[in-house]
Amino acid sequence: MKSYSDSYKAAGVDVTAGYRAVELMKAHVARTMTNGVMSGIGGFGGLFELDTTGINKPVLVSGTDGVGTKIKIAFLLDKHDTVGIDCVAMCVNDIICCGAKPLFFLDYIAIGKNYPEKVAQIVSGVAEGCVQSGCALIGGETAEHPGLMPEDEYDLAGFSVGIVDKDKILNPDTQKAGDVMIAIKSSGVHSNGFSLVRKVFDISEKTVGKYYDELGGTLGETLLTPTRIYVKPVLALLDSVNVKSISHITGGGFYENIPRSLPKNLSAHIKKSDVQILPIFDLIAKVGNISEHDMFNTYNMGVGMTVVVDKNEADKAVEVLKANGEEAYILGELVESDEGVIIE
Repeated sequence: MKSYSDSYKAAGVDVTAGYRAVELMKAHVARTMTNGVMSGIGGFGGLFELDTTGINKPVLVSGTDGVGTKIKIAFLLDKHDTVGIDCVAMCVNDIICCGAKPLFFLDYIAIGKNYPEKVAQIVSGVAEGCVQSGCALIGGETAEHPGLMPEDEYDLAGFSVGIVDKDKILNPDTQKAGDVMIAIKSSGVHSNGFSLVRKVFDISEKTVGKYYDELGGTLGETLLTPTRIYVKPVLALLDSVNVKSISHITGGGFYENIPRSLPKNLSAHIKKSDVQILPIFDLIAKVGNISEHDMFNTYNMGVGMTVVVDKNEADKAVEVLKANGEEAYILGELVESDEGVIIE
């Protein structure tokens, strides 16, 4: 007998819409299949066969995150095929900070009403993020929550697992004064600080459509730019030079994230003039009258990730990153100090 429930549908949950959404997303999920995937979508669990060839002491590394209130911009623009990239990025960019390679990803979509086409758009972005990071989308959940949120709204979160050889886990204690910190440029605000962004610009259908010359586009288009995924370029870098630490610049900006990758006796000395600040951050600071400290303590300011290497390998590291499609430059150096970050 075909699965359906008129009573459940009357209560706000249409199980047949869920089946339709699964059918629509199958083509997107298929793009992400990698060696190791043992199951298709629709089962009770995602199966992945672990290949430890060349790994002496395999260690699994996990990461989970969401997109935050950036999703509000997607609602206003009625564009839902990029926030999935953000969701994957926020997880896999964390995993790579250990030196690990992401293996697979699962998503969770909570939605007021299941519109299959919209769900498929969301999953298309998740799939694109998985393709960019080389991991497989092996499962997920779409939960229809009538009464908990408006019918046209949703929230999105994800979870990823990666692998690294225990002997190759990055050890911040190997760093020393004189080591060089390299910046890898961000694509924009990424997925952090949007509560402040929405307050600064009084975000609405009217304000997201405003064109700014300094942005070269509308505010909404700029803010919805997907978070850059650094996995493949950083994996190439790890194979080429001795990377000592990596920091993913997310919520908390420079002051919170950079110290997480440093030992207590070392700080990153950064000249403000060396930070290639993107126009969107200058605009946020100007319109919102936000202090310089608060900007660097909230946003990535144009630096999505930092990497620390020996001074003698700094130029090579920048070359490798550029050869792999990233804009990278020398940001600063490590000094003996317990401040964590020194920006002057």
